Amino acid sequence: MDLHLRGKRVLITGASKGIGAAAAEAFAEEGADVMLAARNGEQLKALAERLRSAHQIGATTHVVDLRKSEDIARLVKEAADIDILVNNAGDIPGGSVDKIDEATWRHAWELKVFGYINLTRAIYAQMKARGGGVIVNDIGAAGEKFDANYICGSAGNAALMAFTRALGGKSLADNIRVVGINPGPVGTDRHVTLLKTRARNQFGDENRYREFQKGMPLGRPAHAREIGDLMAFLASDRSGYTSGVIFTVDGGHTSGWS
Repeated sequence: MDLHLRGKRVLITGASKGIGAAAAEAFAEEGADVMLAARNGEQLKALAERLRSAHQIGATTHVVDLRKSEDIARLVKEAADIDILVNNAGDIPGGSVDKIDEATWRHAWELKVFGYINLTRAIYAQMKARGGGVIVNDIGAAGEKFDANYICGSAGNAALMAFTRALGGKSLADNIRVVGINPGPVGTDRHVTLLKTRARNQFGDENRYREFQKGMPLGRPAHAREIGDLMAFLASDRSGYTSGVIFTVDGGHTSGWS
């Protein structure tokens, strides 16, 4: 299926690895030009070079910290002509309410919650002025199936779900679509880190983290590319009547898997 993305311009945050890198690959395969934003410049450079070589598309790198307003302002200026924004950056740590202090909580939300909101506000205004666009928010299933051992993430994701639905419910009036994806566990480095934290808190031994994977659907977490492919489809005109909704990709876990 041709997603009609060839020549489209896509900004992906948190693009240096994991879901962000998988999304970049998916868009590049469809012929879209990608702007890759993250804090790790070396990883971004390597990814951009690979995508340019493999798919003959444009790929630029943007080293930014979305906790910093000046970095957001610079990125927004560089992304003045994008068609698609994929909000993906985030590193909210695991832990229960007694383990996450205020400084840690605020630091996490500055990137995953306010980073999404502040970048979206600025990019939305640019898209509206240019006549339209698409915003895809990578959120997380913990925002709908609450986890006391990931309480900072559950609360932040729930806020972003409300933000996505509220904005996307009216955005077609500006010819802009806003959608969200709630991945369950995805087999990234960050997934392993979160499970190790949970195992350390629950068992006193982070090496027991694999015990939390035994009961997953299909016996595995999702592949990052399974999320990236959905991002590309939702951003395409093949999904042109979709806005203000959130798609859960967790193998059925939030629908009753046990």
